[in-house]
Amino acid sequence: MHKTLVIINSKAAQGRTGRLQSELRQRFSGDAEFVETQEGGHAEQLAYAAACGGYGTIVAAGGDGTIHEIANGILQAGNPQIRLGLLPLGSGNDYAAACGIPRNWQPALDFLRSGETHGVDVGEICDANGRRQFFVNTLGLGLSGEVAIEARSVRRFRGVLKYGLATLKVVARRRRILNTTIMLDDIRHSFRTMCLFVALGQREGGGFVVAPQAEIDDGWFDCLHVSDLSVVAILRSLPGLIRGVIPVHPSIRSFRCRTMVLESDLPLVVHLDGEPFIRPEDEQQRITIRLIPQALNVCCRLPFSFATCPTSRK
Repeated sequence: MHKTLVIINSKAAQGRTGRLQSELRQRFSGDAEFVETQEGGHAEQLAYAAACGGYGTIVAAGGDGTIHEIANGILQAGNPQIRLGLLPLGSGNDYAAACGIPRNWQPALDFLRSGETHGVDVGEICDANGRRQFFVNTLGLGLSGEVAIEARSVRRFRGVLKYGLATLKVVARRRRILNTTIMLDDIRHSFRTMCLFVALGQREGGGFVVAPQAEIDDGWFDCLHVSDLSVVAILRSLPGLIRGVIPVHPSIRSFRCRTMVLESDLPLVVHLDGEPFIRPEDEQQRITIRLIPQALNVCCRLPFSFATCPTSRK
C-alpha cells in the first residue's frame, strides 16, 4: 500500500505552520500520517526512516530548511522511487517557486494530489574533512553564506525583507574578499571572490533571483560569481535581483558547470538551501561540488524557469 508521511516543521514562518496543523490534517482526510519535528536535523532523520520504512511519498510542510533536511534523508536512504511533496509554509519558499508550486498551501496540496512528478537534479558538496551533504536549490559562499547565518537572528520579517535586512547588517560590518582557485569541469581559474552562488533553482533569500535561466532538471549548475562590489553597488543591485535582473558590472560573471573544486586563502562560509554548512570557525578552505542528475523525484510542474524575465546575462 502506498503510504504518505507529512513532516511538519511547526516552527517554520514564526510558528505559522504549527497553527495550521489541524487544518492540514482535515484536508488530507486521513490519507496520510503526520509527524512533527522537534529540533534541527530531526526532519532528515524522520525522512530517512520513512524512506527505509515503506513510505511512497514524504511531504515537507515547512520552508526551505525543512525541504533541505527531508531531501537529504531521502537521498541518503538511496531509494529513487520515493516522491517528495512540497507544502510551502516557510519564510522564503524559494525551492517551491523553482518547482512551480503555488505560493499558498491549499492549491499546493491540490497540485500534490494531481500526482505530477519529475526527476530533478541535486548537488552534493564535500568539505576538506570528507563531510558530505546534498542541496536541492542553491549553494551560497562568501557574502551569501554570511547572510544566511545573519538571517537566522532576524525574527520579525519573512522573505525578501528578512534576507534584505540580513544583507544590510552583514555589509555594514565588513566585506570579506577571498583569493580563490576554482576548478570548473577541469578548467582552472584564479578569482578574487566576495560571493558565489551555485544554483539549481533560480532564487534564494526569499525572492532574490540569482540564476534567472536555471532549470532544476537540465543537468547544469548556473553560477553567479562576484569578485568585489562596493557597499553602494551591493545595495543598488538588490531591487534588480528581485526582478530577475543580473547587474552589468565588471566584477560580476555568470557561468555554468557540473563540477567545481574551490580553494581559498581564508576560511569559507557556505550555506546549502539557506542552511549554514560551513562557518568561519570551522576553518575550512576547500570544497568539492558535483551535480547528480535526476536524483530526486519531486512533485513539481516542469518546465518552469525565469528565462523570460529581463536579465543582463549574456
